[in-house]
Amino acid sequence: MRLVALALLVWAGAWALNARLAARGGRTARVAVPLVFGATVLALWELVVRGLEVPGVILPPPTRIARTFAESLPLLWGDFVQTILKGALSGLLIGTALALATAVLVDRFDLLRRGLLPVASVMAALPIVGTAPILVMWFGFGWESKAAVVVLMVFFPMLVNATAGLADTTGAQRDLMRTYGASYWATLWRLRAPAALPFVFNGLKIASTLAIIGAIVAEFFGSPTQGIGFRISASNGALRLDMVWSAILMGALAGSAAYGIIALTERWATFWHPSQRQQGERT
Repeated sequence: MRLVALALLVWAGAWALNARLAARGGRTARVAVPLVFGATVLALWELVVRGLEVPGVILPPPTRIARTFAESLPLLWGDFVQTILKGALSGLLIGTALALATAVLVDRFDLLRRGLLPVASVMAALPIVGTAPILVMWFGFGWESKAAVVVLMVFFPMLVNATAGLADTTGAQRDLMRTYGASYWATLWRLRAPAALPFVFNGLKIASTLAIIGAIVAEFFGSPTQGIGFRISASNGALRLDMVWSAILMGALAGSAAYGIIALTERWATFWHPSQRQQGERT
């Protein structure tokens, strides 16, 4: 119980430190507060699990998970390539390209706007656990079926965001383009596509996490002997919870990296947007 008491002291000290950092504000606080909070969660996890002697088959301590992750890095890298680079990334690229092309058609033809968007809302609500087994049966147990699941998951969020972005222009702006004699495609390229970029990046940030989730879940229903989802399922059956958490950590790191890359690209590509200027002023 001494470790549990120590955990309470750590929590109280971290709370006081975070309160002081948050009161100061600024860039340092925005970086330090989440780091202190995350370190506190890991410390509490370690101390409580060891203090209460929780069995490793129920919840292993973070140090054991870190050791397993480091020792199994070559194996987990193979899972990363199979799930993230082959399944999630390829599905994200294909789904995004199809969604952007469809958004242009929806913007161009009002019939598609009235007919396709309501169907898209219904399709987006389909549960992945119901569609993934069907797609695995259609496309086989390789990465192609995982990519198909990802395409289905990311297509509709991207379509909705891109369509809303293409419509995010004022009548005065469109009238000005017509005054210049610009065609539809010139207006699309020079006015509507730039206006849609913030919406597209918002959809990409959503789709990037959905892509990884979809690829991992699809592997539960059929996969070669490699992949993050396969590793989670097989290790859970063998009661190797440290390996389960290591595979989860690999997926979380991949998702965080993808989100960060998209966010940085968004700041570079949409520096002119008011949201980016306001964010720069806050920093």
